[in-house]
Amino acid sequence: MRINLSPQRRDDAIEVSKAGDILTINGAPFDFSSLPEGATIPAGDVPCEWIAGPIERAGGKLHLTLILPHGPGPSQAVAFPPPIIDPPDGVIALPADPAPSIPDPVEEEPANVDG
Repeated sequence: MRINLSPQRRDDAIEVSKAGDILTINGAPFDFSSLPEGATIPAGDVPCEWIAGPIERAGGKLHLTLILPHGPGPSQAVAFPPPIIDPPDGVIALPADPAPSIPDPVEEEPANVDG
């Protein structure tokens, strides 16, 4: 399997796992095991907003492109990710930047308004 990644500025997230030729994307399974060698599923024929472009089987491997969401100012690893080639079954590790930390609110002394 070869998964190309297409970075896109989005606030949502993607989780992908693989079991053979079945990809589960955000909990929805997509079974591509019946796609024969040399065949292509046209872009838009798979009801998944995360799949960008056609899906094809070439050289016995599935080739597809997934959208890789990122926040503002992505790192080089997220903005220009290499393809994922022959990932093992299980959750697929996608490049991601750490979530921005939100500082703890500062506790202030109550103001003395009585004088």
